[in-house]
Amino acid sequence: MRCEIPRGTLERCLKNKTLLARGPLLMTQPLFHSSTRRGFSTEVSTYPGRILARKRALEVNVHFALQPSAIHTREGTVQAHEGDAIVTGAAGEQWRVSRAHFPQKYRALAPTVDGRDGRYVSLTNSIMAVPMTGAFEVLLSDGVSRLRGQPGDWLVDYGDGSLGIVAAAIFSATYEIVG
Repeated sequence: MRCEIPRGTLERCLKNKTLLARGPLLMTQPLFHSSTRRGFSTEVSTYPGRILARKRALEVNVHFALQPSAIHTREGTVQAHEGDAIVTGAAGEQWRVSRAHFPQKYRALAPTVDGRDGRYVSLTNSIMAVPMTGAFEVLLSDGVSRLRGQPGDWLVDYGDGSLGIVAAAIFSATYEIVG
């Protein structure tokens, strides 16, 4: 059985040392929620150790989903909807970008036409991220897809309401820390 603690409650209790156990206490890993609201989440922007970073301009392969499908990633299964971009990075890792967010994150490289399968370059958008020291989870904005991060992974807030998990080696190759 899994019990979810409201966002911030466990952290506040541990910080203030006010967590009282009545019987066995089962500690669950933190669960972070993506949203549909633009801007950085308070969950990440107030998290201890958070940093600002900028995405590097990197070439990727993109294909657009023709029908709903599941993408199996290191962090979990992500549901892709018709029209979503399925992006493949240099290490073969894949991730989904919604059709609505894709134009703000990637540009087509010639001869690829915007919105068509082919080669794209990532834009140098700013993100907020936290290097995580323990296991954690992210519930994506679809309310179904749940990612699981490991110690050493980064919790990434893309500033558009979406959160993600990036392995340490991929984070260092993909992002430049700016503050």
